[in-house]
Amino acid sequence: MKLVQLFVAMLATTLFSGSILAGVYKCTDREGNTSYQSAPCTNENNATEIDLQTGGSKNLSIGLKQREVQLELEKQQKAEKQKKIAQQKQQKKEAAEQSAMNQQLIKDNPIQFSPFAIPPYVTGKLQGLAKNYQSRLPEIEKFRRLAAQKALATGGCKRVEADELSIKSTDDLLVFAVDCSSAKTFFYNEKELIE
Repeated sequence: MKLVQLFVAMLATTLFSGSILAGVYKCTDREGNTSYQSAPCTNENNATEIDLQTGGSKNLSIGLKQREVQLELEKQQKAEKQKKIAQQKQQKKEAAEQSAMNQQLIKDNPIQFSPFAIPPYVTGKLQGLAKNYQSRLPEIEKFRRLAAQKALATGGCKRVEADELSIKSTDDLLVFAVDCSSAKTFFYNEKELIE
């Protein structure tokens, strides 16, 4: 009988101490009212978990605020990524439009341009120098057309054979090389082409 009583006492102690070790939550609502409960706080502004075994406490509101900050950061990163994708899409479209204008110019002026004078730079298939400046592809296609027209306007170029981005280009200043059938090469930087 004593064994059964001892077993029941140990079982009760274990169950009671288990509920104590579970912790107590101190919850403060927006009006400043404080309550203590065994379940985690719900929508309170300030929630603290109290460890009855050690006497320590942990501010749960800080974790919630950190999570809110993290979610806001993730939201901003997602928005920036979508914006970047939209910009890349727009650049690709503008580059294709400029390239089409170049090809139409060649088609309309077969005497002044060889059929492959201004080969299109295609996004995703860029190589060499053009790949380094792919973020400026719409401008590059436009400047190639302007460089060819400027070379022809000098009178020293009768027919454009090739019009490419030059190795003289830098991040601050793009340079274009126009090779003519007269064996002359004309170099124009973007500032000269804007004038």
